[in-house]
Amino acid sequence: MLRVYDAAKRSAHLSDLLIATDSRDVVAVCAANGVPAVVTSPDHASGTDRVWEVAQNRPADVYVNIQGDEPLITPRHIERLVQPFLSQPETQVTTLCIRATDDELPNPAVNKVVIGIDGYALYFSKYPIPYDRDGRGTPRYKHIGLYAYRRTALEAFHALPPSPLELTERLEQLRFLEHGIRIRVVETDEPTIGVDTEDDLRAVEAWLKAHRL
Repeated sequence: MLRVYDAAKRSAHLSDLLIATDSRDVVAVCAANGVPAVVTSPDHASGTDRVWEVAQNRPADVYVNIQGDEPLITPRHIERLVQPFLSQPETQVTTLCIRATDDELPNPAVNKVVIGIDGYALYFSKYPIPYDRDGRGTPRYKHIGLYAYRRTALEAFHALPPSPLELTERLEQLRFLEHGIRIRVVETDEPTIGVDTEDDLRAVEAWLKAHRL
């Protein structure tokens, strides 16, 4: 968590940075390390809802959601995430992707995204989509769980009920798509490892050791 905060702090695109959590233990760690933190409701079903709560007392046009379980995040990831808001005023929500490896494709802990020619998400799934029926070598993408939202999109998400596909896949971003809110997907070539399992934790530790970090 502190590693993620340090990476985000180095970004030139964030003007107000804090950790939002429902864990008193996390708040205590933050206090011990001089990191600003706020306690949010334990009833939120998603990180997006948690960001919405923070937004009620912190006015801004765009909010960036950097998940604490992404220890390999860099300032360059954040730059790519924010850039569409600076160059394309119609942008409502952004997220990141990277080409999935052969090992990642069948793993349901690794979320995938299918992207249209216009750069917007068509669908997110835990399943290795799209299915390459004829072996064309079609690139398939891993979804990196960082988001940025305009305030209007964030408010809309929270006001809407969980959608059918969201509940089926257990992926909150599908609520946006099912209700017609487009998500701009930006590709990165910097790999990340989201820590959702013990195997993920070991993989991150090995990566940090290999890169002497």
